[in-house]
Amino acid sequence: MFASAIRNSRLGIRRLTTKPVQNRLYQHLAPTAGAAACAGPSSSPLAARLEARSASAARLSSPSIIQSRFMSSPSAAYSQTVDVFPSIVIEAGGNISAQGPFAEAQAQFLEPDMEAVHSLNESLTKANMGVVAHYYMDVELQGILTSLKIEQLKTSDSSRIAIADSLKMGDDAVKMCEEGATSIACLGVDFMSESVATIMSRNGYAHIPVYRATARHIGCSLAESAEKDAYQAWLQKGRAENKNALHVVYINTSLETKAVSNSIVPTITCTSSNVMATILQASSEVPDVKIMYGPDTYMGENLVTMFTSILNANWDDDKIAKALHPKHNRATLEKLRDNIDVYPNGNCVVHHMFGNEVVNTVKNNYDDAFVTAHLEVPGEMFQIAMEKSLVDKGVVGSTSDILKFISGKVSLAVEEEAASASAGATPSGDNRRLKFILGTEAGMVTSIVKSVQDILAAAGSKTIETEIVFPVSSEAVMGVDDDDLAVVPGVAGGEGCSTAGGCATCPFMKMNDVDALSDIAEMVIENSDEMKMKSHLPPQRLIGKKINGIDAVDFGSKPILVWTLEVYVGLDLKRGGCRERYDGYLLDFY
Repeated sequence: MFASAIRNSRLGIRRLTTKPVQNRLYQHLAPTAGAAACAGPSSSPLAARLEARSASAARLSSPSIIQSRFMSSPSAAYSQTVDVFPSIVIEAGGNISAQGPFAEAQAQFLEPDMEAVHSLNESLTKANMGVVAHYYMDVELQGILTSLKIEQLKTSDSSRIAIADSLKMGDDAVKMCEEGATSIACLGVDFMSESVATIMSRNGYAHIPVYRATARHIGCSLAESAEKDAYQAWLQKGRAENKNALHVVYINTSLETKAVSNSIVPTITCTSSNVMATILQASSEVPDVKIMYGPDTYMGENLVTMFTSILNANWDDDKIAKALHPKHNRATLEKLRDNIDVYPNGNCVVHHMFGNEVVNTVKNNYDDAFVTAHLEVPGEMFQIAMEKSLVDKGVVGSTSDILKFISGKVSLAVEEEAASASAGATPSGDNRRLKFILGTEAGMVTSIVKSVQDILAAAGSKTIETEIVFPVSSEAVMGVDDDDLAVVPGVAGGEGCSTAGGCATCPFMKMNDVDALSDIAEMVIENSDEMKMKSHLPPQRLIGKKINGIDAVDFGSKPILVWTLEVYVGLDLKRGGCRERYDGYLLDFY
């Protein structure tokens, strides 16, 4: 079997194979962030829509739509403190060095065994399969996929390997289908495969199967928090109290959540990149709109913090209009901030690890570093990055925003290096090191390292180094409560690393690995039995069901589909132009 070849060829390193454990566990806030207003009629279509639906809030009487599921939770943490974080250094020549066993384990797979790369490429080619993977994948898998993509681009103008955020994965899958792929492997959690399949279906590729890495449920603590009765009750209460309620739901939720939510209150999907633009545009159309943001509690609270920071920074009306939205000023911004209702009980087990202990270490020992923070991290960590972002020393936003920020800073440094050399300045002999705190899932490091290496190589840099620091807390060290994970290779407990094999890593994402991908390819090549192949398909819980007489899949798809058109395709269009109205709601984000 191909999987065995991969295992045996991997740099002589024996990787412990364990069973997946199911029951366990802004863009940089710069003046250019925001959305442009669109000239149109004075009466708001969203206002009319909300008014029309105010008579009765849609409710679900049948519990069959939301199936009861346990919440995933981390096991007990060891008690310890952390003063020095592990890190990876990309040296001026592009070489990599690591500080700490966890970082060493990460670095080990950044340059994978090319025999494994070639074998996987051969298998995927035989299966005619495209692969879409999330940034948070296992570092070994990301290393192989990144090298595989490079190999494919040597002989073709395009690659059938894409590593992206949760929404763009769907766009990439559609592109692969357009280029002839007859199956797609989706490496992520279950809601991601649902979204990918939905976007493919609405683009005419419903007949092309999307396969998950495992037949088992790949959960997500954040997504599951929105599938509880408490979430529906929160929506119903908000709708009953305010006829102008608008539910802005994070993309990282199930199709089921989007369907049920949309039946209770008007719902629009957002990403961490466009959430600020979404609520700014909504409030510009309906000044009294009540924004119900969920399920990510940290992200919602951080949005409120962002608006408060802007107001406290004494931005005047002109700056707010230019930097954020032309129809907003201090008064409207303050009103919007006060009209945001955040769901109180939703968080990601990974981002939850960035707490006070990490914050204190960053403040005391890493004051000279750039600080990056995903919108999902707790308020303490977010506040540091937010404060730094206001002076161009940090970034808050999505995984893509973090990657762009780090790449941008490294590019600026090599430009300054070149300018200094051109001016005839005498080299000091010392290298310049840029240090970045990575305030998100550690799986991001693969894409970051590759980007930095490309920038340094293109510039021929002699002095610029980049250090990626993994902030960890004692809470990130999980007690092992499963016999299959009694031994975890490559993890140094003293560094605050989790049983997933990393510092602040997602145990659910790590259910996707090289063996799992190779097994999917073999399954397709061998045309395995129908039941086995069906077990790898995305969840089918909404198939054949209706909500208020409307097909449940359509109900859940509607809040997603517009973003495929507007956020990613729309990025290449001229800024500021009206492009599409979605269910009465004017969208003009870019």
